[in-house]
Amino acid sequence: MTTTVTPDSLLSDNDLPRRQRWPARLWGVLAVLSLVLFLDGLDVSMVGVALPSIGTELHLATSSLQWIVSGYVLGYGGLLLLGGRTADLLGRRRVFLIALAVFAVASLLGGLVDSGPLLIATRFIKGVSAAFTAPTGLSIITTTFAEGRMRNKALSIYTVFGASGYSSGLIFGGLMTGFGWRWTFLMPVPIAIVALTAGLTLIPRDTPASSGGHDVLGALTSTGAMLLLVYDLVSAPARGWTSPVTLALFAGVIVLLAAFVYVERRVRHPLVRLGILRKGTLVRANLAIVALFGSYTSFQFIITLYLQDVLGWAPLKMALALLPAGLLVALSAPFAGTMIDRFGTARFIVGGLAAMSAGYVLFLPIGTHPVYVTAILPTAILLGVGFALGFPSINVQATAGIHDDEQGLAAGLVQTAAQVGAALVLAITTAVISAGPPARTAASVLDAYRPGLVFVTFVAVAGLAMALLPLVVRRRARQGGAHRAGIVPAEVEEAEAA
Repeated sequence: MTTTVTPDSLLSDNDLPRRQRWPARLWGVLAVLSLVLFLDGLDVSMVGVALPSIGTELHLATSSLQWIVSGYVLGYGGLLLLGGRTADLLGRRRVFLIALAVFAVASLLGGLVDSGPLLIATRFIKGVSAAFTAPTGLSIITTTFAEGRMRNKALSIYTVFGASGYSSGLIFGGLMTGFGWRWTFLMPVPIAIVALTAGLTLIPRDTPASSGGHDVLGALTSTGAMLLLVYDLVSAPARGWTSPVTLALFAGVIVLLAAFVYVERRVRHPLVRLGILRKGTLVRANLAIVALFGSYTSFQFIITLYLQDVLGWAPLKMALALLPAGLLVALSAPFAGTMIDRFGTARFIVGGLAAMSAGYVLFLPIGTHPVYVTAILPTAILLGVGFALGFPSINVQATAGIHDDEQGLAAGLVQTAAQVGAALVLAITTAVISAGPPARTAASVLDAYRPGLVFVTFVAVAGLAMALLPLVVRRRARQGGAHRAGIVPAEVEEAEAA
């Protein structure tokens, strides 16, 4: 059977289930998209290891250093919805390649500048570009592969690369910082150029949406709300959660969100069709990604400080200690799709959050003189397993049953939830840690971190409880004979469809 390359699909719905092997071009497209998502994830976490070196060379205070991380989150989390919708309207290939080129240029500039404000500006620009490449790449995947076994396989490979980027950030950050902090910014440049060159050749041209329009007011209110919320969350710990400025900014977020809902209900071509939020599997996927990614980002923040400030480990030693987590995520890629097909997304999400919850619980009693094999390695392994199970499954569930013209929207929603959720959980974690008395010894520093660890564990366990709910509903419905009577609650239908 021969396959014709079309603007919106490399394999038709009828071809996909029958093909035993994908053509090389299809693998090439998947490789390009996966590599770019890996870079997006890597950039979120890699820079954290280099912050002390950056502060020393550029003479930046701690309050300024946080914006090197927060600048990326502001651009990424605040513009994801706009990025996904823009890809649907202007063409996925065009948006993806332009954003990738901007990412490469901003990475190069970040490694060359000698000014703190300029460095923060490049981080914001990189976040903005990632806000366009991430949902656009996912929507290219979901419109290229028919829903079902082949799409699940592609999505599992794709999202595992993203998870590998997040989990490998500390590893690469430690290695690059050993050569100099600028390499944490320069390393992505040649990789992005290779991906851009390959993408120009391999990614098929697509036709922008024939109908629809640009909801400018909706974009302004939603993006403004996300930017203001993320800004308030990352700056509130230093300013105070009850500060008039903090409260005023939260009020501004509420006003903008209310204006957004008002606009979306009345505009002819809304940025977000609010009816999409009635899809239970999509809502549960968004809640699950908040728990998974929020808890992981906050734990990564804590363990970085713990290993360097409490134990006095060098960045390279820290990177090697956390290597098992990154390897587990990366090595799971060939098997994730098959396992999702066999067991369903709901069970995999539960398994992922359960593994991460167990890892956090095991880490809670950590001391100032831990034995790596018994105190740190088990948590690293469980977090790797949890991310490998949960991250691809959540993305598959978020886009399942969504029409092609809203795949960018669904992808943007789940990734917005990941970034904004991570900012929220990290901000609260930081506030909890900062609420204690000043720490002067290694033991007192660890005691200050412990309430933050408890909160991280709570977030993961809460996410696990929410993920278990549809499975419990389904089991009770079966036990009650609902299926035999032909009465299947909507919640059960969605759980089984996932």
